[in-house]
Amino acid sequence: MKTLPSVLVVEDEAAIAELIVINLKHNGFRPIWAMDGIAAQREIETAVPDLILLDWMLPGETGLVLARRWRAQPRTKDIPLIMLTARGDEVDRVSGLDAGADDYIVKPFSTKELLARIRAVFRRRTPELPEQTLSIGELYLDPETYRVSYQNQTLKLGPTEFKLLHYLMRHAERVHSRGRLLDQVWGDHVYIEERTVDVHIKRLRESLAQAGAMIETVRGVGYRITAMPAAMALSAERAA
Repeated sequence: MKTLPSVLVVEDEAAIAELIVINLKHNGFRPIWAMDGIAAQREIETAVPDLILLDWMLPGETGLVLARRWRAQPRTKDIPLIMLTARGDEVDRVSGLDAGADDYIVKPFSTKELLARIRAVFRRRTPELPEQTLSIGELYLDPETYRVSYQNQTLKLGPTEFKLLHYLMRHAERVHSRGRLLDQVWGDHVYIEERTVDVHIKRLRESLAQAGAMIETVRGVGYRITAMPAAMALSAERAA
């Protein structure tokens, strides 16, 4: 028999908690209710939940404090976490996400939205199958060993640049807008400006050295990685 995914609901308002619990039960989840951080910690020590719905304003320690603590502990650091709060200002959303929340839902919210957000977080957190080494020309990326090389020379990339290159190489020759790269590399729940992509593309090109020419800017659209960039093609044509 398939085990239902467990959701720990940390919410001190009984009416809201009851509404959430009922809807989770009716949609294929196994809800567990805790009224504060102490009760929630007790539940986690008994059995690690598959996801946590965490209210910001709680008696005792706030949801923000709990989120930071759970993200710092080996037992709880990988549990998907959605923060629930009446605080909808941008600075509050950023604080929640910086504390380790995977998503942030502002009260009042519809149960349909809540369920959709839960499913989306589960999709993002579902482990992918091991991938084979990707290659474009003489550029190689091994997602299992976290190594990148060009012409047999190992290249050093930062974590964001590695993720960006990984995505571009998985979808080589396609043009990707800044917005799409933000969603696919940073996540559609992250609130950052599109110009951030330009900064990391610049860093990626610098890290790739000669291979950096393979990442082309398509004016007015976005970026792509190609085995034969315009500069290389022109050089080959002249040599011929």
